[in-house]
Amino acid sequence: MINAIWTITQRAPGLAKATAKRTLKWQRDPEGMRLRILEAAKQEFSTHGLAGARVDRIAAKAGANKRMLYYHVGNKDELYLAVLEGAYDKIRSEERGLDLEHLDPPEAIRRLIEFTWNYFLRNPEFLSLLQTENLARAKHLKRSTKVKSMHSPFVEMIRTVVRRGVDSGDFQVAVDPVQLYISIAGLCFFYLSNSATLSVIFGRDLLAKDAKDERLSHMVGLVLAALTGRSTALFEIAKAPKSRSAVAQTV
Repeated sequence: MINAIWTITQRAPGLAKATAKRTLKWQRDPEGMRLRILEAAKQEFSTHGLAGARVDRIAAKAGANKRMLYYHVGNKDELYLAVLEGAYDKIRSEERGLDLEHLDPPEAIRRLIEFTWNYFLRNPEFLSLLQTENLARAKHLKRSTKVKSMHSPFVEMIRTVVRRGVDSGDFQVAVDPVQLYISIAGLCFFYLSNSATLSVIFGRDLLAKDAKDERLSHMVGLVLAALTGRSTALFEIAKAPKSRSAVAQTV
């Protein structure tokens, strides 16, 4: 017993020193710790949903503990909302860098479709988060004070492109920019979120490279044909993969 007490007493200073060192580290870089927590939480929520996500796993993956997590972000619901807001902020920020205002209207719309498609492909966790929040009827998003303000400039950017297209004669009608974006996102989202079942039903691998290229070409053609009143084929062939072009030429 005496030996055990002596051993604990000898080790205690070392343990206290190590704990203090870890504490000092996250206190020196609080923003870095917050970002690591949010990244770990994004992966956890996108993989397990809100109900299945575990704060212990998030803390461990971020190299933190529950006390740090609650200090930097808050409880599980607050953490989830912060992840959602961060996900929307990331895509809106990248969209602002597309420079749509300085492109010819048809090319601006093409670039927006290509970006949306490729962003969804690169960020499957974003689609998972959207599905989780829609199952919750946007209960958490309704509490956000940030998300709506992120979208207003984006909608105005699309509105400006559409107006320029009408003024230049490229587009036949000034469509609602919100409806236009929902249509673009929907064309991308449904295909990707249902690719497993659709691949089985139609007997083709919809996530093969050629299939994804063909899908992008089809979406560009569909949207630009609706805006311009011209044939879908005029836009599809220009960007279609070689195999599709060869087929089109033989028809």
